[in-house]
Amino acid sequence: MEPLLAVAIGVLFAAAIYMMLRRSIVKLVIGLMLLSNAANLLIFATAGLVRGAPPLVPAGLSAPEGVVADPLPQALVLTAIVIAFGVLSFAVVLVRRAWEIVRADDLDKMKDTDT
Repeated sequence: MEPLLAVAIGVLFAAAIYMMLRRSIVKLVIGLMLLSNAANLLIFATAGLVRGAPPLVPAGLSAPEGVVADPLPQALVLTAIVIAFGVLSFAVVLVRRAWEIVRADDLDKMKDTDT
């Protein structure tokens, strides 16, 4: 499972970089979204994919019983998802405002409007 996930992460990173290098600002935003998803998958893959119970400690014990899931990568990815959503929302509003002013999607045409 890990080699397949590694290939998927590599493809997502490659697609994100390709999209971010395009001239269109909409493709830049899509590339940012793909990049954040690839980073989240990378965090999960490096933490190890182990199916286990929630990390709950029963009453009277000092450690959980059996195999448990690691909560740290889950917390990191959850935080990264919230931050990525905020960045994506800001980027969409920024793209919309740029479209209203310049009426162009091409980053080179937007550069020409600088004064």
